[in-house]
Amino acid sequence: MANTDWSKALKPLLDKYKGKAHPLEYKNLYQLVVMVILSAQDSDKNINNLAPALFKAFPNMKALATASEKELFEFISKVRNFGNKTKWLMTLAKTLKEDKNIPLTMEALIELPGIGRKSANVIMRGAGIKAEGVIVDLHVVRVAPRIGIATGTDPKKIEKQIMDVIPEKDWGEIGMAISFLGREICRPTHPYHQDCPVSKHCAYFKENH
Repeated sequence: MANTDWSKALKPLLDKYKGKAHPLEYKNLYQLVVMVILSAQDSDKNINNLAPALFKAFPNMKALATASEKELFEFISKVRNFGNKTKWLMTLAKTLKEDKNIPLTMEALIELPGIGRKSANVIMRGAGIKAEGVIVDLHVVRVAPRIGIATGTDPKKIEKQIMDVIPEKDWGEIGMAISFLGREICRPTHPYHQDCPVSKHCAYFKENH
């Protein structure tokens, strides 16, 4: 697969999903940051369900900065790893104080508690600013090696491999596009090859047909 021109091969995938809203149902940047932190190792659906009550109680960073652990537990106790996530959110809110102080560079975002490269990439895409990397979530970790654009299971290495073969102008969308492909078409078992926009370039498809 070394000779594949991936920017060309994945164009139909980008065309299909470019600009599609992230599955987290946020209304502003503050909500996105909080929901991204909560969604780590949990489902977007679970976070979407509890978000309205949480944001009614804490509508912005200023309000969140006043929250006690006990108050936050009430809203997020059904979230995986909620103990750590509560501490991260409290520290984040006390550090930033107001919504307008949410940073929008990779370097500054990953300094914040509970935010790694994947989360930072999601936040930057949601904010509509120039990408500094590629979103690599659990779906991308599974699907990118299956297609043949990357190898291994380390998200950082997969991100680097994708960045090496995809033009920088497409970084902001390609990770999310591969993620949507994994959610909708390239299922773990019985993928819908007939619906896949990249099947003719896919290593897995070629091996199994």
